Amino acid sequence: MSRDGAQKKRQALREQGALHARPDRVVDPLFEDGGFFDPEDVVQVKYEMLRRVGQEGMRVSEAASAFGFSRPSFYKARADFDAQGLPGLVARKRGPRRAYKLTGELLAFVGRRRAEDPSVSAAVLAERVFERFGRRIHPRSIERALAGAKKKRPTAREGGGY
Repeated sequence: MSRDGAQKKRQALREQGALHARPDRVVDPLFEDGGFFDPEDVVQVKYEMLRRVGQEGMRVSEAASAFGFSRPSFYKARADFDAQGLPGLVARKRGPRRAYKLTGELLAFVGRRRAEDPSVSAAVLAERVFERFGRRIHPRSIERALAGAKKKRPTAREGGGY
């Protein structure tokens, strides 16, 4: 593969959450020649690690070490694969998936305050939320929620009357 092609593939793997964080730790012979097997493709590496244990009887500790993972990572990969197949081997973003602290009631409160005074900062809004509800919300969370609410407003053509 050309150098440009390798860079494009690496970028695609990164965007999809499939770039191996430690490709230099993959020491299995299949991944040495840089051919079909790519140590930077974490899905391919995990699958081959699981296959070696499941089909060839390689010990878990030996396989995990050869493919650049810990034993707990092997067991997690196996559970993810058993539950979801190949898509389960792609890393998922950690952390909350939505603004779970900023409930509808809090978001409505923040929206009203911003409507009353559009110049009020997210930091001040966060203070007002704490004073009123006793909940600490990061100002950036408020900014994201307000930006998302702005995007979701219906246009006049959609029947929103704006």
